[in-house]
Amino acid sequence: RLEIVGGFAQRMVAARSEAEGWPFFTVHLTDDLKAAIQGCRYVITQLRVGGMQARREDEYLGRRHGLIGQETTGVGGMAKALRTIPVVLNVAATMRSLAPDALLVNFTNPSGLVTEALSRYASDVPSVGVCNAAITAKMEMLKGLKERRGIEVIPERAHLNTLGLNHLTWHRGLEVDGEELWPQVMETYLEELATESQPAWDLETIKALGMIPNSYLQYYYYTDHKLAAQEKWPPSRAEQVMEIEKALLAQYAEPGRTEPPADLMKRGGAYYSTVATQLLNAHYNGLNEIHVVNVPHRGAVPGWPADWVLEMPCRIGEGTIEPLPADPLPPVCAGLVAHVKSYELLTVEAAVHGDYEVAYQALLAHPLGPTADKVRTVLDDLLATHRAYLPQFQ
Repeated sequence: RLEIVGGFAQRMVAARSEAEGWPFFTVHLTDDLKAAIQGCRYVITQLRVGGMQARREDEYLGRRHGLIGQETTGVGGMAKALRTIPVVLNVAATMRSLAPDALLVNFTNPSGLVTEALSRYASDVPSVGVCNAAITAKMEMLKGLKERRGIEVIPERAHLNTLGLNHLTWHRGLEVDGEELWPQVMETYLEELATESQPAWDLETIKALGMIPNSYLQYYYYTDHKLAAQEKWPPSRAEQVMEIEKALLAQYAEPGRTEPPADLMKRGGAYYSTVATQLLNAHYNGLNEIHVVNVPHRGAVPGWPADWVLEMPCRIGEGTIEPLPADPLPPVCAGLVAHVKSYELLTVEAAVHGDYEVAYQALLAHPLGPTADKVRTVLDDLLATHRAYLPQFQ
């Protein structure tokens, strides 16, 4: 896989360099962590412990027990976090000696939870969590404004006001050059929902909130509907992606290919490359741009502990990431955030220390977890399923 994807990346860069008439950069391939990190300014983590088969196991782990089967939330998300946190903390530990001035940019899901672990157990290593949900939502809003209102906005001039946890945010404002366009955004969004045959949200919910929820909140707001849809598996999303990746790898391996194949759009992850390059550019070149990332909010949001990692707008300058002051979420949202954050904090401790009882508490605390009498059964299944990747529990 490294040689196939890496070789494709090398050809892409070579072709672009030739077209532009100057060398962009050099792509080196290695499976040696120390060699990869040595002397870096930025270390980007986007990994999956156990590969796609482990994702499939995460999804069906939930389904076996009548729970949501998903890779970033619920019992599946917990399983992924337990496998992932020790690995990413090891990356941070390696950075201490080999790249002490580097920023760790974490794309690995569950991104906010992994970043929470970094902030608590590798606080001396600068880190930030990144997700594509905010930029995807912003681009959809701009698309709607253009098509239904004739309002065309350059994306870089629009700033999304969003707050919460990774995959648990509510969008509540869109500012363009100092002008608030949220009334137009909401009006447009409600019109779109009213015309869709299978809308993502019901109109009453959106009107009551006055905000647009992150799509992952459907697992909380429409749990029964999501469970019913998952009863139709296979294929689960992991199984779909495994087939997509087979086709992609075959196309990546084509000796003459220097452009991404169209099938890549089926894989998901829209705008990830945009998020990454914009963040690195702003951080390295001191652009003082506003981007939505996951960091400890450091008191920017009243009422929540300052060390909580939140997904929120931050100003990115030369070597700095500064959370912007934000109004608290209303009670209709704040309770769920506190509930899920409690699960996250417990999961970090369980992952780091391999503590069974703390893992039990974490699963008990999750709103999408099992009823109290089934927690031990589900947790034992989780630990048995992923035994090979959870040495801290053995």
